[in-house]
This record gives sequence, C-alpha cells and structure tokens, in this order.
Amino acid sequence: MVRAKIETKPYDSAEYLDTPEAIAAYLEEALAEKDPAFIAHAVGVAARAQGMASIAERTKLSRESLYRALSMDGNPQLSTLIKVLSEMGLRLAIEPDKQAANR
Repeated sequence: MVRAKIETKPYDSAEYLDTPEAIAAYLEEALAEKDPAFIAHAVGVAARAQGMASIAERTKLSRESLYRALSMDGNPQLSTLIKVLSEMGLRLAIEPDKQAANR
C-alpha cells in the first residue's frame, strides 16, 4: 500500500490573532498561566500578529530588542509591556482573583 505524503507546516498563533478581541482573549489566557516567560512570549506573538516592525517604530524600541524581550527567554520591563500593549490598543487591568478569594 502506498501512503500519500502528508505535508504540514508549523503552527503559528499569530495567524489567528486578527481582531482586538482575539488578541485580548489570547493574552488573558496567557496571564491566567501566571508564567512570566509565557506571558512575555504571548505578548510577542500578539505583537507579531499586528506587525512587530510597526510596533517597534511606534514605541521607539528596536525590533530586535522587542523580539528578544518578548520571547520565552526574555524578561521585559513592565514599561516595555505597557508600551507594546498600548500600541496594540490594549491595556493591563487588575481585578480580584475569584479563585484566590475562595481559599
């Protein structure tokens, strides 16, 4: 029996982040993980979805430094995250953790 060759391509979340609502939902889920490296990476994916070069230009940060800071190995400053999120039309918000309140 001859099997057909299956071609695959790497999955890229950025391809599906095409609305502000999709980006916000994606980042909310990333924040729920409570893993700083994952959160930084997720902000980077969202920034790529909107165009990293454009965000770098508007934040006055280099594209290379944003890629580095917003990677799984990066450790961006809060000011960097706020600048990037602001340029994507998003903001950080703090709300009570209902699960923690029930402990």
